[in-house]
Amino acid sequence: MNAIRPDELDERLSAGQELHVLDIRPASSYENGSIEGSDNVPVYDELRSGDESALRDRLDEIPSDREVVVVCKMGIVAKKATRLLEGEGYDATTLRGGMSGWDGYQKGSLIYRIRSLFWKLR
Repeated sequence: MNAIRPDELDERLSAGQELHVLDIRPASSYENGSIEGSDNVPVYDELRSGDESALRDRLDEIPSDREVVVVCKMGIVAKKATRLLEGEGYDATTLRGGMSGWDGYQKGSLIYRIRSLFWKLR
């Protein structure tokens, strides 16, 4: 399964690469802060509880002609969505650290920098 660090995603978006950023968090979380240009398909709670049908029912909302970067709160539930999308033929990637990682990257936090070093070593 593919994963991308927040700094890598930012570089690719800034370079104008055609990506579809899919935020699966609940609508209220998405409205309180999201990655610019992302799309919200709020299936986080269902996937977290093991119910994949909510995402399967909304596949027609997700473009299949470009890479999909899946975002959740911390990146854990996004992995489930990424696996499901890959199984359906999508080129899907998980954002490491989710929105927590993205926010840490945007703020240049020490915790993010330490996590990023760990991710680079993997």
